[in-house]
Amino acid sequence: WTMMRVIWLIAGLNRRMMKIILALALIAYIASVWGTYTNMRSIQEGEVKIEQRIDEAVAPLREKIRDLEQSLSQKYPPVKFLSEKDRKRILITGGAGFVGSHLTDKLMMDGHEVTVVDNFFTGRKRNVEHWIGHENFELINHDVVEPLYIEVDQIYHLASPASPPNYMYNPIKTLKTNTIGTLNMLGLAKRVGARLLLASTSEVYGDPEEHPQNEEYWGHVNPIGPRACYDEGKRVAETMCYAYMKQEGVEVRVARIFNTFGSRMHMNDGRVVSNFILQALQGEPLTVYGTGSQTRAFQYVSDLVNGLVLLMNSNISSPVNLGNPEEHTILEFARLIKSLVVSRSQIQFLPEAQDDPQRRRPDIRKAKMMLGWEPVVPLEEGLNKTIQYFSRELEHQANNQYIPKPKAARMKKGRPRHI
Repeated sequence: WTMMRVIWLIAGLNRRMMKIILALALIAYIASVWGTYTNMRSIQEGEVKIEQRIDEAVAPLREKIRDLEQSLSQKYPPVKFLSEKDRKRILITGGAGFVGSHLTDKLMMDGHEVTVVDNFFTGRKRNVEHWIGHENFELINHDVVEPLYIEVDQIYHLASPASPPNYMYNPIKTLKTNTIGTLNMLGLAKRVGARLLLASTSEVYGDPEEHPQNEEYWGHVNPIGPRACYDEGKRVAETMCYAYMKQEGVEVRVARIFNTFGSRMHMNDGRVVSNFILQALQGEPLTVYGTGSQTRAFQYVSDLVNGLVLLMNSNISSPVNLGNPEEHTILEFARLIKSLVVSRSQIQFLPEAQDDPQRRRPDIRKAKMMLGWEPVVPLEEGLNKTIQYFSRELEHQANNQYIPKPKAARMKKGRPRHI
């Protein structure tokens, strides 16, 4: 019996021990599960915090990417759709310049495929940057003094410095552009059967002895004067055009362009319009060379562009004057700009420049009769638009915004002149 009691006590103890062991095991399991749960929860909370921090850090980058995408998906000016038979492949040399960029705008919006060639001596990329990326537009950094191989239907040959400080800064380069460059473009026109329009100039008339100047007048030019590199360069360019027309059958058009102004003019190109407007806006004296009795006729750039396109698509192969027959003296012009700007600038008279033409006014009867063209933008309206453009340019500079500024052309000899 005693033995039985001992065995029963031992068994009772074992059952208690088993219960204790089971209880301890259950507690350990619960603790383990709870620890795992809390660890997972802390890890999840940590992950959430990390994700939040990553989102906070990446948010500015995402905004920049969106801005970049919006800038790349550029909205172009409205472009007309043309069928294959009506759409032309058009080359514009000097297409990033003042007149060339406005011509580019018109031809692009008319629905043509436009290739701009420019060496950026006086042209600027920002003049045509609003077309970069468009399927109908191409920009080539190229000097027309070197041959160019491209398939085109029409060539607007505008490449050449056009203001005295620029073309007198490097007269040999000016001559090469107007001679070798024109030969290269005529050679291209011959090879591909394209029509070429030469942007000639009223400077071919020199200091004219006939007034107004019509297309039959041969001119009065000093072949060794300071501006001969441009005057004679354009005269020989015209000669080349008609030699290629007679000998090779190349279709040519020649526009003799008179004084033109508008937005995208260089601020420091030395032309009378830009000079007077900038001087008036900045409160500087308006510099008039000589007595100011010299006359000029000024047309707004949109009128000129319309005339160029009409001439290119016409059947007129002889030279055509494109200008405004409304004649003003330089002094009258200075006073007009001063009043439009509402400037307190004084007019300062300086010695007269060499070979400065005394009278310049186009006879545009030929353009009126054969093209149905004449200027339509009033002088004051065009001047107000140009004044607004130069005013914005000056504001950008004052705000330290980066705007490419043309290098001021140096004059080796002589003085600037009214053009």
